[in-house]
Amino acid sequence: MKRNPAQILWQAMPLIDVLLIVAMFRAAHWLRYDIGVGRAVGEFYAPFQSYWLYVGVFAFWFLFTASLNNLYRQERGRTWLAESVKIINSATNAALVFMALSFALQPLVFSRLMLIIGTALVVAGLVVARVVFRVVRQQLRLRGIGVERVLLVGAGEVGRAVLSSIIARPALGYVPIGYLDDDPDRGGVDMGRVRGLGGMENLSPLLDQHACDLVIVALPWDARQRIMEIVSRCEQRGIASRVVPDIFQLNMSQVQIENLEGIPLLGLKSEPRMTPTKHLIKRALDLIIITLASPFILLLTGLVALAIKLDSPGPVFYRQKRLGKDGHEFYVYKFRSMVVDADQKRNELIRETGADPRRPKWRNDPRITRVGRFLRRTSMDELPNLINVLRGEMSLVGPRPPMPEEVKLYEPWMHQRLNTQPGLTCLWQVSGRSNIPFEEQVLLDIYYIENWSLGLELQILLRTIPQVLLGTGAY
Repeated sequence: MKRNPAQILWQAMPLIDVLLIVAMFRAAHWLRYDIGVGRAVGEFYAPFQSYWLYVGVFAFWFLFTASLNNLYRQERGRTWLAESVKIINSATNAALVFMALSFALQPLVFSRLMLIIGTALVVAGLVVARVVFRVVRQQLRLRGIGVERVLLVGAGEVGRAVLSSIIARPALGYVPIGYLDDDPDRGGVDMGRVRGLGGMENLSPLLDQHACDLVIVALPWDARQRIMEIVSRCEQRGIASRVVPDIFQLNMSQVQIENLEGIPLLGLKSEPRMTPTKHLIKRALDLIIITLASPFILLLTGLVALAIKLDSPGPVFYRQKRLGKDGHEFYVYKFRSMVVDADQKRNELIRETGADPRRPKWRNDPRITRVGRFLRRTSMDELPNLINVLRGEMSLVGPRPPMPEEVKLYEPWMHQRLNTQPGLTCLWQVSGRSNIPFEEQVLLDIYYIENWSLGLELQILLRTIPQVLLGTGAY
């Protein structure tokens, strides 16, 4: 993998931190002495040169503490909040050393207020610098710069979990080129846009061609000998490899890890992925948002209903049987966006176009009315789904509810998307909507279920707004 601007910038981060520390303390000196923040009457002016030793010691101790805290080690998935905590911890330690040095040297002129201001500015400056770096790195990765081409070995349950995480978080910089599996029903079939590259016999040719930068092995532990063989092949060719433990299907949030004199002890937490407390938080969030938006929703509903009536004959609303959590049947409500006999024409269109019957979508669906085309592009046809949310059959965020005949065509692993309440919007809808192949949609739904958090819920809701306004991937 070639070096990229983000990698070079990261390697220069210690130097950038030192320069920012000096700049922030210079700003603190300006505020303290030139602007006069906290200055007492008759106080002596101390030039910035008199603080050089202290600033130098602060910078050195910051780098030392930050290195111990692994601040300069690249860790995929580390949040900006975690980095901010490391910065605050390192800056606080450096400030204590700064203060201790002043007590030891007893300088004639010294401002503790300048130390406080300087430390606060250092924390703010370094946090902002990390945020800017993250934005630059993410934009480069989304453009294919500095990404790692990943070959996945093993397409079982663990392999799919790895793949769903990679697809759900493209900013991590992993691009799956495909996967290998000796089971022809897996290795010979593409999963969305990720290619099935056959069995293990194709591993060495792919490595020799340098088709990938990283090999992720997701085989069961009873294949230990084969795992070690794959790792050895990668090492011989200078290609990085990672082995994924299949313990508890990769759900490490369910695993407790203890250390017994260097021996790792693993235990399974009994707490379910979606606890009653999490369900309560999710339900409360749904009701709060709907209540706050109700005046706008009622006005919009009236306007859309009028437009549908004026555009084509037929009812304003349309209801259809769908499957919710654990396969529970219910009727979903929508604004009618198609001609009245659209359901009868659906199977005919599938036969004519060869569309995926599990999620048939057509860019130029002849059944859609003029107003319906606008409603679908803006997702306003799903506004009456709020009735289902109020009734507790759906949530604002969750996998889209499938029709019973679609679920009959699911592969066994796809039924995991029925483990939670369906929703109006979901992770794959804010990641490309109908442009994403069905298998990838299911992987993203499973990722959402396995990794639910309030932060992820809010993130999807916020990302839904521009998707609706722009109409990206909607048809």
